[in-house]
Amino acid sequence: MLFAMIIGGLIGYGLGRFPGLLIGAAVGAFLFRQLRKRLLGKLQDIQSGFIESVFAVMGCLCKADGVVTRDEIQVAEAMFVRFRMNEQQKAAARNAFNRGKAADFDLEAELNRFLALSGRQPAFLQIFLHAQMSAVLADGAVHPAEHEMLIRIARGLGLPEGQVDQLEAMLRGGHAGRAGGGAQYTSAQQLDDAYKALGVSPTASDDEIKKAYRKLMSENHPDKLAGKGLPESMREIAEERTGEISHAYDVIKAARKQQA
Repeated sequence: MLFAMIIGGLIGYGLGRFPGLLIGAAVGAFLFRQLRKRLLGKLQDIQSGFIESVFAVMGCLCKADGVVTRDEIQVAEAMFVRFRMNEQQKAAARNAFNRGKAADFDLEAELNRFLALSGRQPAFLQIFLHAQMSAVLADGAVHPAEHEMLIRIARGLGLPEGQVDQLEAMLRGGHAGRAGGGAQYTSAQQLDDAYKALGVSPTASDDEIKKAYRKLMSENHPDKLAGKGLPESMREIAEERTGEISHAYDVIKAARKQQA
């Protein structure tokens, strides 16, 4: 605000000397407050719209296989806790989830609403899809109807269909990494998922892989996304996403070191 007052004061001084200086400074301060109020209001609209759209689409996704089970409802409610949502946000999320379950829910309209709120920022769109995939994978499996719905959601967001497979590989690899692997998840499958997670070919050079890794980490940095309007309650997904990107990169580096 001080900068705005100085600029306004200098302009005013040039027009009317000392009285102009005072008037210019006051006008500059007023305009700064109005701009700040508008920017904060827009940020709050993005944050509340983000949460509502995430859970509305999640409700629609959970009903993709014909019925919303109690387990799926529990998964959604567990995300309330995971996202550290306050009571007002929880109430809005429940209402949005129920709206998404309704037979007349317009998925495309909701996705378009989110696109407008997010400014079509790629990282926001991917985190949105990440949240949906996390809910679906909570029971360890993706129903064919849910997979088709995820493809539909990706298309509606303007993302390539390959983003669904890439994200599924990223989440699968990240879960395996946190759990220390598993008998049914071989090192070959883990490496294949790692390449998919970074969006690179197994034949890519080390430099190409490093470039892809750094680009993904930069795009998904939680602090950067928070500055663009990502709700604090959704920060954990951004942190989880960067952790999964790092895990995929580590898997590839370790495999190439062994092959060297």
